[in-house]
Amino acid sequence: MATRKTKTKTKAKTTARRRTAAKTPVRNAFYAQSGGVTAVINASACGVIETARKHKNKIGKVYAGRNGIIGALTEDLIDTSKESVAAIKALRHTPSGAFGSCRYKLKSLEKNRREYERLIEVFEAHNIGYFFYNGGGDSADTCHKISQLSETMGYPLQAIHVPKTVDNDLPITDNCPGFGSVAKYIAVSTREASFDVASMAKTSTKVFIIEVMGRHAGWIAAAGGLASSEDTPIPIVILFPEVEFDQKAFIKKVDGMVKKHGYCTVVVSEGVHWPNGKFLAESGLTDAFGHAQLGGAAPVVANMVQQELGLKYHWAVADYLQRAARHIASKTDVNMAYAMGKAAVEFALKGHNAIMPTVDRISDKPFKWKVGMADLSKVANVEKMMPKNFITKDGFGITQKCRTYLEPLIRGEDYPPYKNGMPQYVRLKNVAVKKKTKKAFKL
Repeated sequence: MATRKTKTKTKAKTTARRRTAAKTPVRNAFYAQSGGVTAVINASACGVIETARKHKNKIGKVYAGRNGIIGALTEDLIDTSKESVAAIKALRHTPSGAFGSCRYKLKSLEKNRREYERLIEVFEAHNIGYFFYNGGGDSADTCHKISQLSETMGYPLQAIHVPKTVDNDLPITDNCPGFGSVAKYIAVSTREASFDVASMAKTSTKVFIIEVMGRHAGWIAAAGGLASSEDTPIPIVILFPEVEFDQKAFIKKVDGMVKKHGYCTVVVSEGVHWPNGKFLAESGLTDAFGHAQLGGAAPVVANMVQQELGLKYHWAVADYLQRAARHIASKTDVNMAYAMGKAAVEFALKGHNAIMPTVDRISDKPFKWKVGMADLSKVANVEKMMPKNFITKDGFGITQKCRTYLEPLIRGEDYPPYKNGMPQYVRLKNVAVKKKTKKAFKL
């Protein structure tokens, strides 16, 4: 058993090491990806790593967490310095999470001090002074909690949140990297599928239903409305999470469109719910964050169409396809994703902590934007819903104001290189960093 004298000496040595770390001009960085990945999250990783490599006088190595924050807790770190310049550059056009992601939310320091002490132990062992967490709302909360470590646990650490989420529901920032590419995929897919249905409607399918992601916010569903335009009008019905589902009104809307146009396309968000709050697609299961597990709104809606109207239908669930489609990513989105990663490093080098770089829209026509900054205390656990004036009065479509907001975000193509007809994506070596702590950590 350790004596009081031994504990005092150990504490003194720890304090001394932390003071030395605070004065060390060159410290390492930790980068991790969190939550559902996107077509452009690796572009943000590219921005972080390439920018850090330009400042070797202040940032030594960039260690990535294998499978997000779990990599930090289990000391499963990846040495990105082992990757070539070309490999890191190729991240910009590679989808998914190059280092692995996770759905793991840290509890408060009071409820689980053990995890925070473990983080400090790992960060200290590897001289990590910069923390870059690439994710959505729950990740912003985790990053905010970690940013408070410097004060509460006496360890010098700068934590910067790098925005990412296909749901586009982070506050303050004009939009979230990852959303523009999903919006483009859904808009294009909805238009193409609608052309298909229109050609078959006389004797076959009259209603096509596509289910998209969006638990509480209908941004992705709204993107389906872009499939229809003045030069290419398409009868589209959109079901938003922000609008309580009215089955009678929905059936009437579909019936009217089919009678007028011969067919129609329905874009339904996975988060559409009844007036009592229950999701149409609720399965009774929950995910790692405690959210209701969704999936299956499309067949529910399709069944209503068949039973109430007797119309032939087809349905599809975009699921992972919409967030993995790097082959048709929005160039605007790719540029923003990279810019957020680059800005995160630059802000950290300027001494900022507990903040998130943002996209600040300057004008719509021409579309212009710049990098801004938001305090994490105003970002964590806050969801940005679709404004009421973005949804038509009947609740089934998007307004011109919504269209003006969305259209610039899907502009431009940034195709990956192709070989033998297939896109070429990079697979990193992901060389593990040698462990330095003595004890293993169990989640």
